[in-house]
Amino acid sequence: MIDNNSLRIISLLPSATEIVAALGLVDALVGRSHECDYPPAVQNLPVCTEARLSSQQPSAQIDTDVRSLLKSALSIYQLKIEVIEQLQPTHIVTQDQCDVCAVSFSEVERAIAQLIRSQPQVISLQPNRLVEVWADIERVARAVGVDAEPVLSQLQARVDTIAQKTKTLERDRATAVALEWTEPLMGAGNWIPELIEIAGGQSLLGNFGQHSSYLRWEDLLAVDPEFIIIMPCGFDLDRTQKESQVLKQHPTWSRLQAVRNGKVFITDGNAYFNRPGPRLVDSLEILAEIFHPKWFNFGYRGRGWESFQ
Repeated sequence: MIDNNSLRIISLLPSATEIVAALGLVDALVGRSHECDYPPAVQNLPVCTEARLSSQQPSAQIDTDVRSLLKSALSIYQLKIEVIEQLQPTHIVTQDQCDVCAVSFSEVERAIAQLIRSQPQVISLQPNRLVEVWADIERVARAVGVDAEPVLSQLQARVDTIAQKTKTLERDRATAVALEWTEPLMGAGNWIPELIEIAGGQSLLGNFGQHSSYLRWEDLLAVDPEFIIIMPCGFDLDRTQKESQVLKQHPTWSRLQAVRNGKVFITDGNAYFNRPGPRLVDSLEILAEIFHPKWFNFGYRGRGWESFQ
């Protein structure tokens, strides 16, 4: 059994930070990534990463810069080796799922080789489906010597509450497209189609358990979904409202039934949908509110989602 008082955890991924916190180990965190902001207490921790691009640029320019860095075989993020060495972690939680989401696993491995006084255990997460997120929570818990069962049981109970109500809708599910980026268009993949289905919708143009992919406007018009849910990676509600205005400039936009019927919604993707951790259940509850407002009201409107204006 690991002594919790001796734990010194660095999280290089916002969702990992939330997993550690959900397991009751906020006090064991000694460092974080520059994007870790929840729970609020972690914002006072030393920052161990930095980005090679500015997230304040328009969506199209961010996409261009990301693709340029990846094409040049450069990581979008870099580690602050000196800070990590000073913190002397016992564990570093990172990911091997997406080079756009956080520092790559290979870069963390190279960094560990440079740490002189500390030989931390590296916990690498790689979730693509909801069950794999639960497995990651269990993986972190096992590595640091705590029991994940109470957390997992509570999360699954919330999922089951929604699933039990929506399972009667097999023949009457509203079609939905989730957009993970607006310029250019990207359809949300990984766990998002699964969340849409559990919430009572029918996911279109999203690949279950696979990375998000670029979409053509012709594709969006061809499926003509009843709902469009906008959840750009890394953007909060206000930023999403601003960046999504570009959609209105495309001649196809006004022809979509979701637009004509007022069924386009923006979400806080940064806090919820983009992070494969405990708050994916919050994301599920948000989708349930959007699809079935007569059945579900968890109180997220105005802070987690809103109608697209």
